[in-house]
Amino acid sequence: MPDRSEDDSRKLLRRLRDSLAEPGHGQERLNRITSLIADSMHTEVCSIYLFRDEETLELCATEGLRPESVHKTRLRLGEGLVGRVARSAIPVNTANAPSEKGFRFMPETGEEIYSSFLGVPIQRVGEKLGVLVVQSRAARQYSDDEVYALEVVAMVLAEMTELGAFNGEGEGEALGALHKQPVMIRGGTGQEGSAEGQVWLHEPRVVITNPVSDDAEAELVRIRAAVGELRVSVDDLLAAQSLDKDQKQVLEAYRMFAHSRGWLRRMEEDIQAGLSAEAAVEKEQSATRARLSQVPDAYLRDRLHDLDDLSNRLLRILTGQGRDTGAELPENPVLVARNIGPAELLEYGRKLRGVVLSEGSVGSHAAIVARALAIPLVIHAEGITIEALNGDHILVDGDQGFVHLRPEELVATAFRDKIAMQTQAQQRYAGLRDKPALSQDGRLISLQMNAGLMADLPSLEGSGADGVGLFRTELQFLIRNKMPKRDELARLYARVMDAANGRRVAFRTLDIGSDKVLPYMKPQDEPNPAMGWRAIRVGLDKPGVLRMQAQALIRAAAGRPLSIMFPFIAEYAEYLDARAHVLRQVDREAALGHAIPAQLEIGAMLETPSLAFAPRAFFEAADFISIGGNDLKQFFFAADRENERVRRRYDTLNASFLDLIRHIVARCAETGTTLSFCGEDAGRPVEAVVLAAMGLQNLSMRPASIGPVKSLIRRSDLGALHRIIDAECAKGVETVRPAVMDFLAKQS
Repeated sequence: MPDRSEDDSRKLLRRLRDSLAEPGHGQERLNRITSLIADSMHTEVCSIYLFRDEETLELCATEGLRPESVHKTRLRLGEGLVGRVARSAIPVNTANAPSEKGFRFMPETGEEIYSSFLGVPIQRVGEKLGVLVVQSRAARQYSDDEVYALEVVAMVLAEMTELGAFNGEGEGEALGALHKQPVMIRGGTGQEGSAEGQVWLHEPRVVITNPVSDDAEAELVRIRAAVGELRVSVDDLLAAQSLDKDQKQVLEAYRMFAHSRGWLRRMEEDIQAGLSAEAAVEKEQSATRARLSQVPDAYLRDRLHDLDDLSNRLLRILTGQGRDTGAELPENPVLVARNIGPAELLEYGRKLRGVVLSEGSVGSHAAIVARALAIPLVIHAEGITIEALNGDHILVDGDQGFVHLRPEELVATAFRDKIAMQTQAQQRYAGLRDKPALSQDGRLISLQMNAGLMADLPSLEGSGADGVGLFRTELQFLIRNKMPKRDELARLYARVMDAANGRRVAFRTLDIGSDKVLPYMKPQDEPNPAMGWRAIRVGLDKPGVLRMQAQALIRAAAGRPLSIMFPFIAEYAEYLDARAHVLRQVDREAALGHAIPAQLEIGAMLETPSLAFAPRAFFEAADFISIGGNDLKQFFFAADRENERVRRRYDTLNASFLDLIRHIVARCAETGTTLSFCGEDAGRPVEAVVLAAMGLQNLSMRPASIGPVKSLIRRSDLGALHRIIDAECAKGVETVRPAVMDFLAKQS
């Protein structure tokens, strides 16, 4: 037999559902709901506060407080007891509200006569919508049953908000149409470029249309059957023969969540209180999310992903709304996801106009693939997966890191003007394709492109690049679930050389570690992975892959010239060791009767300041050196390029950084070592022309940057610019940017 509190809860939910089914616009419905809750819970006051923006709560409906305060009373996030509930997503229950820490008296509401206060969050799977409050004159603590009942009601309100129950027209409307209002989200740049299109959710939201149930027993049968199916699917994953020890450990933790008796018991209690099975899953998902997000332990916070995945799987079992909804990809799809793996992104390929991730990083696998496909990418767009719905109009500004969702027409028009200007500029640059990057003072700069996929190679012809200054070999490892075979790689590398049609391709050996962890490689728990066990350090400690790559490259060359470079060399000895590995494979291939390269260049990436001060013998031994600008800059300024707070803090045109570039150029000039620059700055016209003026004769960048860079070089006197830079540095300025911009403005 259900206890009385459960019976009262079900009655309240049924009254709530019936009230919501009655005709009327949003404000009328909210007014009815506050009256109904106050009556059912025997309190003098019930109020609903909703978010107007990320930081502001507004009193949108009340029973008991002064009606004239509705839509007038506002609080900042964290302000007062209501703001505290909103910030923490944890209920506040007190018999003496004025004595509570952080209490804020709002005289316009007339609440001074009410002593007791109970506030619970209105939330839906991480999306904070507002706060539901009841108050009474009597100084009493609300019971656990009353707190629970109000939480259940708040859950239904969140679901009904999602379904648009409180949408409406007219002034002072309680809540604008959710998922219909324009939203601008500030993120970070993962890949530059602009795109307009329609949202395509990588994991579509599960829509719950029945948050309240009349038949608890039937819902209990459903939830138990769905959890049973979920557990079987997890057990089947664990039984797979291909799993290694570490993968099994991860799945064991996942299995522990799925078999948690407490998880199922709490959902069963929610159903007994009147929720449907689906609403019970979401209520527990939201509550656990709120609890875990407050935990200081990073490992426990990371378990949110396991919890979310399990809850979403369970919801899909209950609703039948699988990832494959049958919907067709829109004409101009912009992919929206929490995060995405490289293989999944490659499956979408060039059909995508843009990608927006709520997580991700500039060095993530997704970012690498997005750059390879030349797709604008915005990362750290917090809340995008909650705000966006399939088919929503979306504008992606990868240059500034902004996303406009359901934009107003004025914003969309301005954005289209920007895209049109960029398109016109690219058309002008196309006319330079077959012309040399020859400066006004007669200096010829070689502009090359970065690549990592076969899909990149058609850009070699279209962009006018002189060759491939960097071919990232790790992408072929990252997009697979197991180590690729030597013959597979040899065939791929051969196709790359064929597509280059005689142009030079510099193959960088496997650059893994740090943010690039292979799916089949045990992740290393390192406090600072960017400076940890990565790149050539992995290759030298586990030389099997380095040898296999060298063999594949030698066989792919089939007697043609071959250029190989090692990433993240920090000292001369590492270069010698890595070079010896390659040379031994050349001897081995020759002994086997296989063709060896007609010419073999073995170079190094200069990404650590230490290598700039290596012995002269290193510069003599290296056939070529490529400055890895992204890493070199982060280590020079001690500014993590994965950290959005600091990665843009320091200027490439800082005089001290340019002094380091000057030092490297001089050392390579002494030994006649070919030097190039590879990194984001090589593709930024102003930075690129400064690097060229400093003596860099080879720049490697994404294909789309070649036209703008070439255009500026052809208009510039590099010798004169070099003199300007030297003069500014002699003055002791911190950055030469103002003088450079002034000089370039006069050149145009």
